[in-house]
Amino acid sequence: MSRRLFGTDGVRGTANIHPMTAEMALKLGAAAGRYFRRDGQGAHRVVIGKDTRLSGYMLENALTAGLTSTGMSVLLLGPVPTPAVGFLTRSMRADLGVMISASHNPHEDNGIKFFGPDGFKLSDEAEMEIEAMVASDIELVPAAEIGRAKRIEDARGRYQEYAKTTFPAGLRLDGLKVVIDCANGAAYRTAPEVLWELGADVVPVGVSPNGTNINLKCGSTHPDTAAEAVVAHGADVGICLDGDADRVILIDEAGQVADGDQIMALFAARWAEEGRLNHGALVASVMSNLGLERFLAGRGLRLERAPVGDRYVVEAMRKGGYNLGGEQSGHIVMTDFATTGDGLIAALQFLAEMARTGRKASELVRNFETVPQLLKNVRYGAGAEPLKAPSVQAVIAGAEARLNGRGRLLIRKSGTEPLIRVMAECEDETTLISVVDEIVEAVKAAV
Repeated sequence: MSRRLFGTDGVRGTANIHPMTAEMALKLGAAAGRYFRRDGQGAHRVVIGKDTRLSGYMLENALTAGLTSTGMSVLLLGPVPTPAVGFLTRSMRADLGVMISASHNPHEDNGIKFFGPDGFKLSDEAEMEIEAMVASDIELVPAAEIGRAKRIEDARGRYQEYAKTTFPAGLRLDGLKVVIDCANGAAYRTAPEVLWELGADVVPVGVSPNGTNINLKCGSTHPDTAAEAVVAHGADVGICLDGDADRVILIDEAGQVADGDQIMALFAARWAEEGRLNHGALVASVMSNLGLERFLAGRGLRLERAPVGDRYVVEAMRKGGYNLGGEQSGHIVMTDFATTGDGLIAALQFLAEMARTGRKASELVRNFETVPQLLKNVRYGAGAEPLKAPSVQAVIAGAEARLNGRGRLLIRKSGTEPLIRVMAECEDETTLISVVDEIVEAVKAAV
């Protein structure tokens, strides 16, 4: 069975357009409820969190209706980061966790992500079973067994207290001025409060959500806003989260941006020194820079690559017993602390290193020289398959021959948007630009 609803990170699309409609959310809720109540025994509960998008209200209500119709009791968390849903699913002994968010996408989009009772995102196999149920007649429970819904008032506080436990007990952030850009998203109260409670002088950015300004010229996809604030306020470091706070990008004291690869390099080297990097390896996606791989190899460490998507990174980590992984985009996964990427907890680990060593942010985020990398996207229409066109395949084959031994080429469909992503790495920037542009033009012609 092919996947039509689920992408690399749940179901996602433009709000009020299939599949991101109230009707589909109701069906997904009912299907997920039936999937997790297959034994038909005992009480069953689900936690639902969301970010700050206007459409979150609609989807939250529809999901609640679908879930309760199959006998699931719903615990509504309100606006919380995605990793909080993973944490609270386990903490509250729920059978299922749901996050309503389209992550870094604009406010018009929204999405639905499912977590199992262990707090980890569902496997492809589980998602396919739920998708099959959506297309079938879902068995509803008798009237007396319909589930209840209850709002959990202290959900955010529970997660905040847990996040603080991941910061070393003997350290504080006194004397550090920190810009925190919350992208007008799920962590708009959580992140500033945690940093302030740990002693930081906090400069908040992107903390005034209105339902339509999430990720708008702020957050991890627009770090220039935080960079300007760092320089203007003379801050020691800037932290950029995305709309659901499962990824982080850092800004040093000079306003320079550091991506997930540099953060992972620091953590891997540090953890290896302390003897707590499992199996001497880091798991990263195929998008991570070749420079990261060389940095690790120079320290006798390995880079294990996984498909794009933090859930695939996590799957590879769990399969191999690794405890550190992530993506260049800023998903940093530390299974010692969390079941998914957690932007706030990753930021706390970086701040702990600043506090422990007394070193500047710029000294901690410049761990390796990146190999020049270029990524371009080509949008395509429904039903198009440009990568199957012989003309495109011929251009790709020629590009691979040109890069042989000098770089790397990666071409793929986005799992969250109708885009073909064309990425290449090469020491020779002229060749790099030429190769990417040739493929982009071929894809455009095929589209």
